Amino acid sequence: MNAVKPVNIVDVEYERTGSSIHTDVFGMREMQQRVFAERFAQYLLVKAPPASGKSRALMFVALDKLFNQDRKRVVVAVPERSIGGSFASTKLTRGGFFADWDVTDTNNLCTPASSSSKVQHLVNFLSGSDAILVCTHATLRFAYERLPASAFDGTVLAIDEFHHVSADTSTNRLGDLLKGVMAGSDAHIVAMTGSYFRGDSVPVLLPDDEAKFTPVTFNYYDQLNGYEHLKSLGIGHHFYQGRYTSAISDVLDLDKKTLIHIPNVNSGESTKDKIEEVGFILDAIGEVVNQEDSGILRVRRRDNGQIVRVADLVDDTDQLERAETLHYLSTVASKDRGAVDIIIALGMAKEGFDWPFCEHALTVGYRASLTEVIQIIGRVTRDSFGKQHAQFTNLIAQPDATTDEVKLSVNNMLKAITASLLMEQVLAPNFTFKTKSGNDDTPKPGELRIKGFKEPSSNRVKQIVETDLNDLKATILQDDTFAKAAAGNLDAEVTNKVLIPKIIRERYPDLNESQVEELRQQVVVDSVIKNGEVKPVGDRRFILMQNKFVDIDDIDINLIDKVNPFQRAFEVLSKSVTTQVLRVIQDTIITTRIAITEEEALLLWPKIQQFAKVNRRQPDIRSDDPTEKRYAEALLFLRKKKREHQSGQRLEQS
Repeated sequence: MNAVKPVNIVDVEYERTGSSIHTDVFGMREMQQRVFAERFAQYLLVKAPPASGKSRALMFVALDKLFNQDRKRVVVAVPERSIGGSFASTKLTRGGFFADWDVTDTNNLCTPASSSSKVQHLVNFLSGSDAILVCTHATLRFAYERLPASAFDGTVLAIDEFHHVSADTSTNRLGDLLKGVMAGSDAHIVAMTGSYFRGDSVPVLLPDDEAKFTPVTFNYYDQLNGYEHLKSLGIGHHFYQGRYTSAISDVLDLDKKTLIHIPNVNSGESTKDKIEEVGFILDAIGEVVNQEDSGILRVRRRDNGQIVRVADLVDDTDQLERAETLHYLSTVASKDRGAVDIIIALGMAKEGFDWPFCEHALTVGYRASLTEVIQIIGRVTRDSFGKQHAQFTNLIAQPDATTDEVKLSVNNMLKAITASLLMEQVLAPNFTFKTKSGNDDTPKPGELRIKGFKEPSSNRVKQIVETDLNDLKATILQDDTFAKAAAGNLDAEVTNKVLIPKIIRERYPDLNESQVEELRQQVVVDSVIKNGEVKPVGDRRFILMQNKFVDIDDIDINLIDKVNPFQRAFEVLSKSVTTQVLRVIQDTIITTRIAITEEEALLLWPKIQQFAKVNRRQPDIRSDDPTEKRYAEALLFLRKKKREHQSGQRLEQS
């Protein structure tokens, strides 16, 4: 196959100093040293990318708390069983640390077994004498339902993938657990995440709760700039018309270790037959020769006859076979570069999935969740021998919009992704809708009360509202009858009371009439409040995504270079984004938050000049020294004022 080389919309280069992976006399890498320096904090929030070493950082801190800070036990909670392996027993003394991380087989609850027995085991552990236990978020939540918060006294509670927590404790049980444990016990908490925001725009923590945490941030710039092998990260968007199966071969480079995510079966990009879609991809590669005992497919390439090893994680008809494949990927493929070449997945292989040799993440279909995009990018940003470039490609159906609209949206998406890689919160706050009664308390932050509003009464409706509402709205917008209705050919009441419920019933046949009505109200209210009104604009989800971003317009940088033909649509090319641009973006975001007067900044200017002369560098906004940090804030403020002044002069002259 003569694949068209994916074109980067973002192309970021790094210095490759090796600093982020080199260890000190205790076996700690740069990020782990930063975390360990804050080991005495009761509540510690670690924001760092995949492969930066968060799991081992937790081990160092937790062992110090066990041996030196009078903690009795450690509980580590992960979102999925497969991620539990990151916290397996580790000989830290070999690297120079004073103790080893030792998890007994009985205290590893991320193994196949009865969920009820695991919950009881955790309950017993909290009152026992064992030191370390690893479990899933679900096991932790169910155990908490049986216990008072005080059961966590003396415990170090570590929550991995912390963005699963939500400040909306009425619907998020993990958030409710966290709030209860913080208020009702003396537990120490270590929260770890690679993206400190949620796809639904609900904050992870409310400001008052977040202020209790000591943060340690180690972003993608810090990590990739200190890698030994990986030199550049590319992000590209390719738009197509028709079926994606006819376009995927043009962006699939068979010489790259590739992770392919096909679209959700409920999305507009899906053919609705996931097994057939995998077949299309295999046909594009070549001819299947055989299947190994591990489940790996051996496929002969159509272009040169070489064998490509493919893992199919989409077909779940044989659970035993898929379990064998997952075991092979986690044990063999994570260490042997030649073990697998392409992985095809649907909902798996995103969060916490470890394939260090992966060079290209090819994601098909629009993703409403920026969290999901960042997690997928994290699959390719692991350092590995022979891997100088990592690529993320999003293959998307062409939006129903002008090219200029698409270019603007792509540029905003790129700024949002780049800022997110810097661990910045770029999603605008979301609203939660509640029914309004005569004696309502004051609404919580981000909560709107509506008289007569029907809240979700079942977990099924809640799940649709939380994860599928954007796709449901897109389905409604694309319906031909709805388009005629919005054009004024149908009465508005008929549209709301007849047409929208009809579409909901077709999409979710398992809902009863009461649930359909609850979901209808969510769709209508969400559309009116957030988008002003619902218009028949076809598939414009990618265009509307930019409405979720906050402060993106304040990042005045254009990453678009030109537009090229691609299939029957186009691809958007960009200027190269260097590490200097990453720095500019981060400084710009920081500038919007600086509280300083022009008078103070001008008074500090001579001191800033003296600092630069003595230290032979400018003050760093990331410095732990409060004086240097204030100098840096003043400098950023003055630069912003200078740019505004020069811009004003140019306008006057024109």
